[in-house]
Amino acid sequence: MIIPAPELQAFLHNHQANPHGWLGMHPAKVKKKSGVVVRAFRHGAVKCSVVELDAPGAPAHPMELLAPEGFFEVFIPGKKLFRHQLRYETSWGDIHQVYNAYSFLPSLSEQDLYLFNEGNEHRIYEKLGAHPRMMGDVPGTAFAVWAPAASRVSLMGNFNAWDARYHPMRPLGGSGVWELFVPDVGEGEIYKFAVWDKHGHMRLKTDPYGTRFEAPPNNAAIVCSTRHYQWGDADWLDKRAAAAGNPDRPMSVYEVHLGSWKRNLAEAGRAFTYRELAPLLATYVSEMGFTHIEVMPVAEFPFPGSWGYQVTGYFAPTHRWGTPEDFQFFVDHLHQRGIGIIVDWVPAHFPRDAFALAEFDGTHLYEHADPRLGAHQDWGTLIFNYGRHEVRCFLIASALSWFDRYHIDGVRVDAVASMLYLDYSRKEGEWIPNRYGGRENLEAISFLRQVNDLVHHYYPGALTIAEESTAFPMVSHPTRDGGLGFDYKWNMGMMHDTLMYFQKDAIHRKWSHDKLTFGMVYQYSERFISVYSHDEVVHLKGSMLTKMGAGSHGDKAATLRSLYGFIWLYPGKKLLFMGGEFGQGREWNYDASLEWDLLQYPEHEGLRLLVRDLNKLYLGDPVLSTTDYRPESFRWVNASDGDQSVLSFLRLDPAGKSTYLVMGNFTPMTRTRYNVGVPSGGYWREVLNTNAIFYNGAGFGNHGGKQASTAPADGYEHSLSLTLPGLSVLVFKWTAEG
Repeated sequence: MIIPAPELQAFLHNHQANPHGWLGMHPAKVKKKSGVVVRAFRHGAVKCSVVELDAPGAPAHPMELLAPEGFFEVFIPGKKLFRHQLRYETSWGDIHQVYNAYSFLPSLSEQDLYLFNEGNEHRIYEKLGAHPRMMGDVPGTAFAVWAPAASRVSLMGNFNAWDARYHPMRPLGGSGVWELFVPDVGEGEIYKFAVWDKHGHMRLKTDPYGTRFEAPPNNAAIVCSTRHYQWGDADWLDKRAAAAGNPDRPMSVYEVHLGSWKRNLAEAGRAFTYRELAPLLATYVSEMGFTHIEVMPVAEFPFPGSWGYQVTGYFAPTHRWGTPEDFQFFVDHLHQRGIGIIVDWVPAHFPRDAFALAEFDGTHLYEHADPRLGAHQDWGTLIFNYGRHEVRCFLIASALSWFDRYHIDGVRVDAVASMLYLDYSRKEGEWIPNRYGGRENLEAISFLRQVNDLVHHYYPGALTIAEESTAFPMVSHPTRDGGLGFDYKWNMGMMHDTLMYFQKDAIHRKWSHDKLTFGMVYQYSERFISVYSHDEVVHLKGSMLTKMGAGSHGDKAATLRSLYGFIWLYPGKKLLFMGGEFGQGREWNYDASLEWDLLQYPEHEGLRLLVRDLNKLYLGDPVLSTTDYRPESFRWVNASDGDQSVLSFLRLDPAGKSTYLVMGNFTPMTRTRYNVGVPSGGYWREVLNTNAIFYNGAGFGNHGGKQASTAPADGYEHSLSLTLPGLSVLVFKWTAEG
């Protein structure tokens, strides 16, 4: 035996932290004879020999079995390093010939590691994790994981019977990265990392950079390449790039939870797969006139009740609805049908699950050690350490990977407010001020600016959207101007105000008239998206329909129609959570289909038809869809008639060729001969009436339009005398051609 007994025992008892120093082939001198020594550790092998690949026909070199666990060694005198394979026989008589995993150079370069430690390897997802590849002419998989405080790391999987002794990984200098290329391990193999901390305690961890995962409770990563799929969306991507830098593009978004939008009732209500959903969802969204869908998080997550917001696989589409290639098909199909896709992305926090990121190498690697910085009080989750270069690199790479691998069109960044403030949802004494004594999380702010700039740099035309609920300034302004760099920001204030208004009984709305008008005070401070998301229809808040302040079902439907009419004509891009478009009756349930059977009833089908027609109206005229962020395109006509709960405003064509008048009457009382001022004489055509019979309304209106009179009103020289049906929004259009 040439290997020192303590080193052999280190292998046999999982104490060896430098496997490449002993396993594989090494120059050696034994009894003054020069040659090479070859060592191998093969699970289940009882015999093993070394085969010279460049000397066909040469006899194999039998190896000595030093331990029954399968540790072999041989000294071959007079030889220099040569290409070889191992031929081994198992106890059940099988014979295999394989490459030695410990005869390959590292799969990562010093430059890769330097950029990663510096935080500037933007595509580190191509280096860390598991990647099928060729090393020379040898196929296999390169594995790499960041665990700087680990005393040793081993690769485990079916290919080594989940025995951590057989594939210990090599540390790559001071980078904190451990690496191993394993020949003949290919796609479909499941694996985890055994990570020992400095005290010798082992943690079995799944791959932070994994591209595919098996289902809980095992949660192992699966070797998977995302480069096989043949995309057909080149035209879409070209058009997207051509629109780069244009925030005025039309956008009406349908927010979707893929597991509960619609289910296969013929098969016990199982969830549809990505491939099954693609044509169903594309057809529906196209018919409804939405430009994009936004999917709640599809990155891998273990607990369905988190709806995907507690992520454990930041680079992998969840297994629940198919494979990564299936998700690629889903996106590709949407693009070829003219529909964009935005994905919810969650860099604000991660769960404490022992198999994932938490205390990954026995230290607080991805999270802050101090719970005043590293623990979310509300959600029981952990907060990323945005000041650590490798953590920023991980998160930036996650965002970029979804654009690269899956061609998504945008990310909606979840819980941005919780990232921006160190005292978010904390009492005095529960948080640590920044270096200037303030409450802003400077590292998180810097990270958000960096990731936004990099998304826009690498993927022109791609969008970043902030769910941000505070008055933090310049969220949707470019970083060069001191902003955070997002393209858009969710208008949480407008959402809360309008819901508060429409939840009141109509008789009390006059006391809250300002809830409809106050939003214009800050409307043009950001590029807002008007949103009614999933958050508004969970946790006993009721559905959009049931929360409307009205007694009868019909009045609730009419009230919701008027809310949609108001918000679709109000400046800002649009977002509506699934089910809201047809008046879902119950709160959203992530584990069941929407109530599609309600469409047989006129109130619900009428709502759906209205949302469809609002989208068509919005998209059909640039006056409505490309002037959302131009203050000169909006003007109140009468914003002070709270006593009658009537509101009126204009949407103006910058070229002066057309004007829209929007009238809202938010009580059940029909108002006749209501005078409203208009800026132009001539005919004002009624282009939409939420009270139309077609939408299950009463059908009261203005017979298709009105001729303006010369009677002055509201500061204008012309006016219209209108019938305003109860609980309705009416839209009139004037054109220069008459």
